[in-house]
Amino acid sequence: MKRRVAITGLGVVSAVGIGLEDFWAGLVSGRSGVTAVTRFDPDGLPVRIAAQISDFDLRRYADAPLEYRRNGDTCRLDARTQFAFAAAEMAVRDASLERGEVWTDATLYFGAGEGDNDVPLLGRIIMPHATACGCAGGAVLGDADVRPFGLRDQLMEPTAPASLLAERYGVTGEVTTCLTACAAGAQAVGEAFRRIQAGECDLALTGGSHAMTAPLDLLGFAMLSALSQRNDDPARASRPFDRHRDGFVLGEGAAVVILEEWESARRRGARIRAELIGYGAANDAYRVTDMHPDARGARRAIVGALNDAGVDPSDIGYVNAHGTSTIENDRAETHAIRAAFGDSAGGVPVSSTKSMTGHAVAAAGAIELVATVLALETQVLPPTINLETPDPECDLDYVPNTARQRDFDVALTNSFGFGGQNVTLAVRRPEGWQR
Repeated sequence: MKRRVAITGLGVVSAVGIGLEDFWAGLVSGRSGVTAVTRFDPDGLPVRIAAQISDFDLRRYADAPLEYRRNGDTCRLDARTQFAFAAAEMAVRDASLERGEVWTDATLYFGAGEGDNDVPLLGRIIMPHATACGCAGGAVLGDADVRPFGLRDQLMEPTAPASLLAERYGVTGEVTTCLTACAAGAQAVGEAFRRIQAGECDLALTGGSHAMTAPLDLLGFAMLSALSQRNDDPARASRPFDRHRDGFVLGEGAAVVILEEWESARRRGARIRAELIGYGAANDAYRVTDMHPDARGARRAIVGALNDAGVDPSDIGYVNAHGTSTIENDRAETHAIRAAFGDSAGGVPVSSTKSMTGHAVAAAGAIELVATVLALETQVLPPTINLETPDPECDLDYVPNTARQRDFDVALTNSFGFGGQNVTLAVRRPEGWQR
C-alpha cells in the first residue's frame, strides 16, 4: 500500500518575488518579472531580455557562506547555488525543522543544470564576436583566461547544489541530481515522492534551481529560435497561448519543497500545506527539442498522475500549465489536456505562471508546484498575463490576465522538458481528503 505524502515546507526565489508572500503577491497581481538584461551588456545579441532576479543577497535569507573553500582554493558560489540555499532555508523554516535535526535518513532529490560562474568569461569570449558572426555560431576562445579544471569548474557541475545542500543539512540518505532539463524540478519532486510512498524514507528535501540567463544561454536558445525577441516590450514578451506569441523568456530561480510521510508529519504536529497525491512521467521518444505532434508523452504523464492519485479528470479544479509561450508547446499542451481530460477539458481552468516568472528551466517545475500549492491554500488561481488575442488552436480556459477565485480541492502541474521528458504532479488540499 502506498504511503501518503504531506507537503510541510515551501521556499521560493523568483523574478516576481522572493519568499512565499512576495512571490504569491506578484503572481496574483499579474506582475511580470521580465526586464531588459542588466547583469551584463547584451548589445549584439538578438535577445536582450530575461526574467532576472535583482537585489538578491543570500545573507538576508540564510546564514550560508557566499564562498566555498577547499584545500586553500576559494570560489564564490554561483547564483544557482545561492538561490538553492535561500529556498532551502525558507522551506526548512516553513516546515518548522532545523539543520542537523532529522536529516540523517532523509532523501535529497534535486533538479539542476550547469552553474553560471563563467558569466564574465563567457562575456569576454562571446560578446566581441556576437555581431561579427551574426549570432549564428560560437566565437573562438582566443587568449581568454581558461584555467585548468579546478574548484570553480566542480562548483559549476549540475550536481553541485544537491551536494552542497546535503553537506549543509547533514543529509546522509539518498542524494541525487535530476537532469531532465525543463522537467527536472518537477521530476525531482516526483522521485522524492516515490521514495516516501515506498517506505524508503520519511522525509525529503527536494525541488530545483537554475540560472540560465548568461550570454551563452541567451545566444544558444536564440539560435534555436525559441526565445521571444520583444526586446522593446519585455513585460509583454512572455504570452502563453496568445496568437502573437513568439517564444519563451529565460528566467532563473529556485524552489524547495519539504515532503514527509503523512503520519510522521502529524505526529510531530507539522502544518500540512497540501498532500502530494500523484506523479506521472513519460517520454515522447520523438525529438530532443520538440514535443510529439500528438503530445503523446504529455498526455501519458497527465493520465499517469491522475491514475496514481486515484482521481478523475472531473475532480481537477486547476492545472498549472507548462505554458512556455512557444507556438508548438502551447498547442501541444492544449491537445494533451483535451486528450487526457476528455469532456472535462473545457471546464478546468488552466494558467501559465511562466507568463510572469519566465522559464526557469530546471527550477521551473518546482517553482510552479509552489504556485499550485499556494493556489490550493488561497483558493485563488494565478492568471496567464499578456493573453490578448487567443490562438484558435489553444481553446481552453487560460484564466486570462486577472486572478480568479475558485473553490477546488485537487490540482495538477505540468512540466515538459527537452529530450521529450514529460512530468505531471497532482496535489490536494488536506481537508478535502476522507480517511
